[in-house]
Amino acid sequence: MAAQSRKRSRPAQKRRPHGNPQKHKSGAPQAVAPATARDWVAAARLRTLPLAITPVLIGTGAATLVDDQFHWALALACLAVAFALQIGVNYANDYSDGIRGTDDVRVGPGRLTGGKKAKPRTVLLVALAFFALAAIVGLAIVVRTGQWWLLAVGAVCIVAAWFYTGGKRPYGYNAMGELFVFVFFGLVATIGTTWVQVQAIPQEAWFGAVAAGLLACAVLLANNLRDIDQDRLAGKRTLSVLIGRRATQALFTLFVLAPFGISAFLALFYPVAWLTMIALLGALSSVLIVWTYRTPRELITALQVTSFTSVAYGALLFWAFLA
Repeated sequence: MAAQSRKRSRPAQKRRPHGNPQKHKSGAPQAVAPATARDWVAAARLRTLPLAITPVLIGTGAATLVDDQFHWALALACLAVAFALQIGVNYANDYSDGIRGTDDVRVGPGRLTGGKKAKPRTVLLVALAFFALAAIVGLAIVVRTGQWWLLAVGAVCIVAAWFYTGGKRPYGYNAMGELFVFVFFGLVATIGTTWVQVQAIPQEAWFGAVAAGLLACAVLLANNLRDIDQDRLAGKRTLSVLIGRRATQALFTLFVLAPFGISAFLALFYPVAWLTMIALLGALSSVLIVWTYRTPRELITALQVTSFTSVAYGALLFWAFLA
């Protein structure tokens, strides 16, 4: 009897909550104001749009090395496709991360789905609308150039954009995000821009594509470094979660500075390419932030600086090819 009374008097042990800690907060849910136009614009993550401009600038510049005529209509169409895909993937990420609960605790800007500001279905429809816009403009490019095989490339781009965080096994949750960003926002975007304009791919386009891809990967690394603790709790195995904070900082430094080694090589043949070193000021600033940051929010600045460094690099390399 004494043993039973002691057993009954023991306080119940508290169980540690699993998954995202935000889901385990007690109390009645607070009402959330519906998303405003400003919220929708913020969800498009305009700070990432320079990454869509860079490959189009470099690819168009490389095209002028094959044909002196400037194909401005095709260049603008490529830019429209890049913009639509970039915005579409941002909304798709908002939707997919939101319904998984990954965005329940965020350091960066709030999300529509995770913040309960908009219905998930609405966010999904907006994402699909931008993918459809990219497909329509891409179809126009195919009709104009007669390169029908590019329809398959466009379809692969849209599928890759969706499965970054969508589907049952998103590759962005398995440390593959940087690889796909390098391929699609670097190689495919740059070389594709050159090809649709002149149906040729000079070696300068390949060099520029690698540089654009590395800078895009650096932006993704800065984003994932910012969210490393939240992603680890939510079970999102990004490359940063896999390799750790210090290795991510080192890899970010490599991705940001390597493009300037490429432009230094190109400057041996196109002297104006030395002007890309102006963008090195932004690159070094972002590297400094990444190595010395004290709060995750500081990495948002690193992300922005890297994005604008990318477009400055692309514009100056475009000038070098055009000169």
